[in-house]
Amino acid sequence: MAQAPATPKSRRAALLTMARVAPDRAAAMAGLAPSEEAALALRTARAERALPAAEEVVFLLPLVGPEAVGDWGAVCRRLTTTLRSFLDQDDPRWRAVICCQQRPDLPDDSRITHLPFDDPTPGNDKWRKLAALCDHLGETATAPAYAMSFDADDLLRQGTVAEMLSRQGPGFLAETGFVRDVATGHVALAGPRSLRTPLRKPFWKLCGSCAALHHDPGLPQSAAFLRAMTQHEHRMFPYLAALAGQPLQPLSRPSVLYELNHGENFGARRGRVSFKTRFVARFRVTDRETLRGVIRDFP
Repeated sequence: MAQAPATPKSRRAALLTMARVAPDRAAAMAGLAPSEEAALALRTARAERALPAAEEVVFLLPLVGPEAVGDWGAVCRRLTTTLRSFLDQDDPRWRAVICCQQRPDLPDDSRITHLPFDDPTPGNDKWRKLAALCDHLGETATAPAYAMSFDADDLLRQGTVAEMLSRQGPGFLAETGFVRDVATGHVALAGPRSLRTPLRKPFWKLCGSCAALHHDPGLPQSAAFLRAMTQHEHRMFPYLAALAGQPLQPLSRPSVLYELNHGENFGARRGRVSFKTRFVARFRVTDRETLRGVIRDFP
């Protein structure tokens, strides 16, 4: 299973407009991607149903298998650091599911579980693992939650779980976030463009750990949509969430830290890290107070 191709931007705008004024006609349009069909099905199912309050945040982590990396121990250590950023949250209402061929050493916490993966199909299996995670969520979730696909080498800022569960809503988006080049130690702030930073990119265009979507276990269309959405690159997430009638709200502060050049990035194996390295160099943070905050909130 390869990553699903993105819908052209011009078609996205037309389909979003049609979905808002005539969702039935939008669903009947020719050439819809499976994710768009799933989004419109969820939009229809949710139209007559109030959004129930989410009770927890569920992190879905596809972990690269030991046979595909040069240093499995380093991968596990980075996973442990990621999980520590969950354990350090001041709101304990979260779960994390790690999907991998081999069970890594995990902290002794009932909120953290391993989902076995035994699909031998060659090639990058990240998308198949995400599909398995979403299927597992659909089969096991009993309470409304925010589901967030999360790379096993990114870090969550303290207080993010509490923010999502206190604000509630259809979902959240990391518009701002930090990118750290491990090779140099430099940190950049990703965020929307401004007059001072016309070439900057929002965080969700750089990192897959960027979107938390409300999941309603009472609607089978909910897990089906999450499965279809996560087969795309993360740049499609805000569009597909809006198409599903669940527009994502920006988190109030930089909530995720994405690390580059640590040796085992998914992106490095796909040849997609060099421009991010240049991004860090161009938008490097030099303000001492901001850097102290990064060290404090992303230990």
